[in-house]
Amino acid sequence: MEQQTYKCTLCPRSCGAQRFEEYGKGYCKMGILPKISRAALHMWEEPCISGKNGSGTIFFTGCVLGCVFCQNYRISKEGQGRVITTDQLVQEIKKLEAMGAHNINLVSPTPYIDSIIEAFTKYRPAIPIVYNTGGYEKVESLKRLEGIVDIYLPDLKYISSEKSAKYSGAADYSEYAVKAIAEMVRQTGKPVFDSEGMMQRGTIVRHLILPSNTKNSIEVVRYLDENFGDSILISLMGQYIPEGRAKDFPEIDRTITAREYNKVLSALEETKLDGFAQELDSARKSYVPDFDMM
Repeated sequence: MEQQTYKCTLCPRSCGAQRFEEYGKGYCKMGILPKISRAALHMWEEPCISGKNGSGTIFFTGCVLGCVFCQNYRISKEGQGRVITTDQLVQEIKKLEAMGAHNINLVSPTPYIDSIIEAFTKYRPAIPIVYNTGGYEKVESLKRLEGIVDIYLPDLKYISSEKSAKYSGAADYSEYAVKAIAEMVRQTGKPVFDSEGMMQRGTIVRHLILPSNTKNSIEVVRYLDENFGDSILISLMGQYIPEGRAKDFPEIDRTITAREYNKVLSALEETKLDGFAQELDSARKSYVPDFDMM
């Protein structure tokens, strides 16, 4: 039987590269079939995502961004993981649900939107579906997920195109990310929780504070406040550790200082945004998941 193939325009890069079943020639280098590096209960998400039992995370291999500091570099750029079928993806979802996961958390799922839609058409779990993304998304692709995704968990990494080009290889990052977040909010509405405080619907926007870049972080916080207000929750993250190629960029080749953290936190406290602020002691390698489980 002839191998399935198509030209991809799923993400903002719209590279039109040919993708085969198990590999691709585009920016992400991924094929059509899902490639995953880890499927397990995860306790280190926001409290309303992890809860007591953990979030049922599925880490997909490959990424549409090129963040030089990526903590998941082994899977985002080095390709660690194994290729599975959509039926096998359904089985992983069922296993996590049976383990008591509060939700199914799809991490870096963008290259696999087609497979994800197919999997949830075959089986819809009785727990929320979380779409956990770096924020570099096309509205057209997100619209295909309406009615499937319950909770969006995007980053808003930058407002500055100079910063996004330098650190993530995408000068147009904020142009796409802010439109993507608006589409996510349109689909989910304001945050909804169950009686135990677990999120059922809504959008949480994450922002990771980078060393030497507090101005960028404050711009992000103020943008979210002015444009989304109580329609979202914010998750301010202090867990940065220099991973990937961070050593090639001396200004970010360190953890953030308490002064940097408090400066951004003070800016957040001046807004009407609700959400979460991660403690500085989360900046430890022990919090990086084990990607040798597949």
